[in-house]
Amino acid sequence: MREEECAHPQGVQPWGNYLLSGKKHIRSTGLGSLRDLDDQLLLQILQLVDAKTLTLCSAASRALYCFCMHDELWRALTLQEREGSFCYRGSWRETYLTSTGLAAADQQRFTSLRVENFFSDLLYQPWFCATVPLSPEWLERDTLERHSNLSAEEFRRLFEVPNKPVVITDQAKSWPARKKWTRAYLRKAFKGQAIFAGNYSMSFEDYLSYTDASCDDMPLYLFDCKFAQKAPQLAADYKVPEQFPEDLFSVLGESGRPDYRWLIMGPERSGSSFHKDPNATSAWNAVVKGSKKWVLFPPHVMPPGVHASADGAEVATSVSLVEWFLNFYAAAQEGDVKPVEGIVQAGEVLFVPRGWWHLAINLEESIAVTQNFVSSVGLKQCLAFLQTGNPDLVSGCLQHERSDLHQRFLSALQKQHPEVYNAASKSVCQAQRSNGLSSLFGNAAGAGQKRALAGESSDDCFSKRHKGAAEENSGFRFGFCST
Repeated sequence: MREEECAHPQGVQPWGNYLLSGKKHIRSTGLGSLRDLDDQLLLQILQLVDAKTLTLCSAASRALYCFCMHDELWRALTLQEREGSFCYRGSWRETYLTSTGLAAADQQRFTSLRVENFFSDLLYQPWFCATVPLSPEWLERDTLERHSNLSAEEFRRLFEVPNKPVVITDQAKSWPARKKWTRAYLRKAFKGQAIFAGNYSMSFEDYLSYTDASCDDMPLYLFDCKFAQKAPQLAADYKVPEQFPEDLFSVLGESGRPDYRWLIMGPERSGSSFHKDPNATSAWNAVVKGSKKWVLFPPHVMPPGVHASADGAEVATSVSLVEWFLNFYAAAQEGDVKPVEGIVQAGEVLFVPRGWWHLAINLEESIAVTQNFVSSVGLKQCLAFLQTGNPDLVSGCLQHERSDLHQRFLSALQKQHPEVYNAASKSVCQAQRSNGLSSLFGNAAGAGQKRALAGESSDDCFSKRHKGAAEENSGFRFGFCST
């Protein structure tokens, strides 16, 4: 590949190149009175202006041109104004101009000017993360335990009760979805329906066009919890693995329970940044096509580069998955507690235990299906979490339904599964009388919601904060005991 083909489209270089080049940086002379603003503050200001102002500013100087052509600004404009109503055109600027009618769709593609002697890590890093090869070191480590012919009883005893991840290698290999879920099949299944990707509703065809042409460092990720309603035939193409027969939230019915199953699809480098699954549930994730690299940390270990608020409602982490690997993967290997990690291939199912931090990155275009569940094993923790009634923590249902989800769940359990209800009641009362609920939960707050997993940049292109869920808070009461 020629040097000009692998360089930043506007010629932006990392700051380290300036220190070594001995050349004059055009930033100060090109920005005039704006030169005193650091790059991040200047981008935040430019994020507040409209497309016309951004275009006019880009003509002021070569330095300001580099800022105003930054594709993350145009991505934010497109998604803010068009949401999912766009056809991707190779860059977010072209996409915005054509989707708003400011440029004809058949117009010759705009060629960026190449600016010399402009240096900025902030402008350079998204492009670098989108183009740098994935390091073999990131992919070679495999500490995930793998099993086949694992009975439901063995799984419960060896993995669900001790709350440990495991890859079940033989449960999804014979699913009809493995052969049927081609692009053509999914196009037909979603014809006339919108899918949900990156927190935006769009046609499946437009999403495919985006994934084929996108150069984003964090691509929009198809993550749709209504796929079985939109395309019922897809739900018939797979079955719940036999290791997960119990799903107690089912007592609330399909319309009353929190969201629990998702169709997941995305291109290489798409995926989900570090989070904990919602409502203190566990999950299974089956790769139908492609492959995924997973990195998991136990509930009490905060992954490097991840910062959660005290209640777990907010999580700040790297903007892109590759950025996390570049900046924090090595540190993760040096910690006292090493991550559990490995690649899950098509036909394999990963059990993601309750409360575990996890990240997943697609190594190629991948399709998966995942379901969250609560069984008798994790019921106490789930009820403790729901007891908060905090609408910022409880998720997967309408805002007004979150505060009473705990009580509705208890009532339905008592009617439909009295033996489970009574066992949980007895266990909780014993724990409360001995040393409170701290024996049931760790002291780490959890975070992360399925709805905020990945791929959406929304209004803030330069930092990613995810609404979370407090996974394991001690001191809550379930309402079983009076003392």
